[in-house]
Amino acid sequence: MEAKVDYTQDGTVDFRGQPALQSKTGKWKACAFLVEVINISGYEAFERMAFYGVASNLVNYLTTQLHEDTVSSVRNVNNWSGSVWITPILGAYIADSYLGRFWTFTLSSLIYVLGMTLLTIAVSLKSLKPTCTNGICNKASNTQIAFFYTALYTMAIGAGGTKPNISTFGADQFDDLNPNEKSIKASFFNWWMFTSFLGALIATLGLVYIQENFGWGLGYGIPSAGLLFSLIIFYIGTPIYRHKVRTKSPTRDIICVPIEAFKNRKLQLPSDNSDLYEHHHQHYVSSGKRQVYHTPTLRFLDKAAIKENSTIGSSRAPLTVTQVEGVKLIFGMVLIWLVTLIPSTIWAQINTLFVKQGTTLDRNFGPDFKIPAASLGSFVTLSMLLSVPMYDRFFVPFMRTKTGHPRGITLLQRLGIGFSIQIIAIAIAYAVEVRRVHVIKANYALGPKDIVPMSIFWLLPQYVLIGIADVFNAIGLLEFFYDQSPHDMQSLGTTFFTSGIGVGNFLNSFLVTMVDKITGKGDRKSWIGDNLNDCHLDYYYGFLLVLSCFNLVAFLWVSSRYIYKRESIMVKEGLCVQLEENPTLDASLGLQV
Repeated sequence: MEAKVDYTQDGTVDFRGQPALQSKTGKWKACAFLVEVINISGYEAFERMAFYGVASNLVNYLTTQLHEDTVSSVRNVNNWSGSVWITPILGAYIADSYLGRFWTFTLSSLIYVLGMTLLTIAVSLKSLKPTCTNGICNKASNTQIAFFYTALYTMAIGAGGTKPNISTFGADQFDDLNPNEKSIKASFFNWWMFTSFLGALIATLGLVYIQENFGWGLGYGIPSAGLLFSLIIFYIGTPIYRHKVRTKSPTRDIICVPIEAFKNRKLQLPSDNSDLYEHHHQHYVSSGKRQVYHTPTLRFLDKAAIKENSTIGSSRAPLTVTQVEGVKLIFGMVLIWLVTLIPSTIWAQINTLFVKQGTTLDRNFGPDFKIPAASLGSFVTLSMLLSVPMYDRFFVPFMRTKTGHPRGITLLQRLGIGFSIQIIAIAIAYAVEVRRVHVIKANYALGPKDIVPMSIFWLLPQYVLIGIADVFNAIGLLEFFYDQSPHDMQSLGTTFFTSGIGVGNFLNSFLVTMVDKITGKGDRKSWIGDNLNDCHLDYYYGFLLVLSCFNLVAFLWVSSRYIYKRESIMVKEGLCVQLEENPTLDASLGLQV
């Protein structure tokens, strides 16, 4: 009996496929390899170092080394970054339906390392870079461009399998059905993001400086070697990891439910929702799955769970309420996802226009040191590092006493606060750019290489505020999409977070291209030109500010109509059924204790 009690209750297994023992697997013991090692000195830290070491300074590499124009370089950075964040849709599907999170992550991380290795070679070998003679530089050849972008997009493919699976794999190390483990899991995503920020901080402070002063090859080679080392550390922890048992194509419900509802469109919905088809509680107890309770939204889909489907010639049992509600959750999350795209577009400025803006300003810090423009991105990370503990240890307990909510505030309220702070950040960016234009005119610094007599630290407030906003919206979005996903699709659910960032980057690429074409017609100056000292970047920031305000209104409307997941937790001992009835949030992760 004691050995039986020691098994996890959520159905997780060990690496041999046997039921996982609570005492020997999972919890922070396993996450030490995922968080303390993987994030600080292992995979996640080096992956963050690699990504931000490339992304934060890529626009400068493209313009100074491959000699691309400003609009093309911004577009190419956004397209690549968008690909990095959108390929996780495929990686999550493969994990949920075929390979599982562990093996999907393992194979994808090797592809990621290959991409970083190729990129290091691309920036190190002279034959793969354009040559300069007497200050006149040749354009990059087709072969040089092809090799460089092949390396970049190999990284993007690898990221597709690592990003959606490593954080959810870490969350899998805690048993939701064990009250003790659930309580220590409470702040997992906050501290997961906190430790990943450390890798980003090292990149924006250290690697960017190394790239510009000691060579791009060394700047890319350091995280490449670290990625290889961290994978070895990851494998050492294999015996104590817990693994979710895969279900067969869980995403099929997304297709089957609407089809079944359409087939049953002529049938009348029962007046009592309990008459819809659902498994008995015992089914969920024995399978370790979650039962999701009926909600009044999208009533048409309920027809997929009508018991009386014999009239349409089907001998197969109807779909369950839990399956139908899972699809409703997906539709609800799509609406929330749509209103995250503009905030992601604002975030995309950090590694593109903010950096180019910084290169025009006075970057001297003392007589012998010049601040790399991309290093100012470290203040986004620093503000997040300082804000996460304050949020988790002070803000949440304080708000919990005021609202009685286990998280202090709901996840959607958290997002709303983050989006509002981001609007303030882009408003300040607009105001600073207006001042930069004024200083340019006052000092006649109109040349493309003229340094505007204005300190780069004028940009600091916008970076800091975006970092603070991310504590609310970036972490909140990751947690929201994980929590609100159907139980069998949580890897795929987290791709709502990553794909939103990806589409936001693509959207920024589209906006920059269209604004350049529309505003630069004829003899007019483009808002975003090669010479940032003789264009109207302030107009573009003002345009983004207006878009953000309209988007916040749309978010408030959508969130006011969102209904959170209501599900049961089945505890095997005594067949006890605990229903989480919090009207604002019933998910298992978060800040509750």
